[in-house]
Amino acid sequence: MAESLLLCVARLSTFRGRQELTAASGFFFDTGQALYLVTSRHVLHDQPSGHFPDRVDFVVHVHPQDLTRTAVVSLPLYRDGVAQWFQGTDTGGDVDVAALRIDRALLPAGALFYSFGPQHLLQTLDDVQVGARLLVVGFPLGFFDTVHQLPVARHATIASAFGVRFQGQGYFLTDARLHRGTSGAPVVVRDDSLGALPWRLLGIHSTRMDIGNRDTVQDETLGLNGAWYADIILTLTGTQPPSNRSEMGPRHRIA
Repeated sequence: MAESLLLCVARLSTFRGRQELTAASGFFFDTGQALYLVTSRHVLHDQPSGHFPDRVDFVVHVHPQDLTRTAVVSLPLYRDGVAQWFQGTDTGGDVDVAALRIDRALLPAGALFYSFGPQHLLQTLDDVQVGARLLVVGFPLGFFDTVHQLPVARHATIASAFGVRFQGQGYFLTDARLHRGTSGAPVVVRDDSLGALPWRLLGIHSTRMDIGNRDTVQDETLGLNGAWYADIILTLTGTQPPSNRSEMGPRHRIA
């Protein structure tokens, strides 16, 4: 059987009607009361690019030994015109993270996956230092093990003061070679005290960073990325009430 971390991350495909729009990454989070699919908010709804899918599909394994056996689960993004995901804001504005509740009845018999939970989040942000080695697990440019439907992992390091909101936003920077399709991937650090899923969930990868005045001929891209602090998930899933750092935004209605 594959390593638990790889079975915690799902390949997402967004659709509008029958038209497939984008591929992205996501992961499972179990509060103890409900199971959620967590990804970047812009994967599900992105006003600037005009990206408005109406459903998201994810792949789940269904056999503990034969990883070629999988099933696709479809989640509607709207019911009666109302968005089904939870999104939030903090003192810096919108947070690019979304949590979509999964009805367990939709999962196929024998569905095999692992999920993060509140125990995988940091108790204090002081536990992580700049330069710490991380993994970002996802589906860059849609690349993955197509036979066994497994994601790939990229090495990363923390590139900004952890626990400090970079430029006043609710994210920190990572130094890693990442690509489109990795949006929504978990950013993790190894912690063997956590048992079957020995990874501490630090953040959710959102976007590559760049500067507007970069000379595209002389200057390479920065190679830096933004990852939203993972504690926002507790607010989005109702595991803890909103704090002065974050609050859950209402679901919104489309015309």
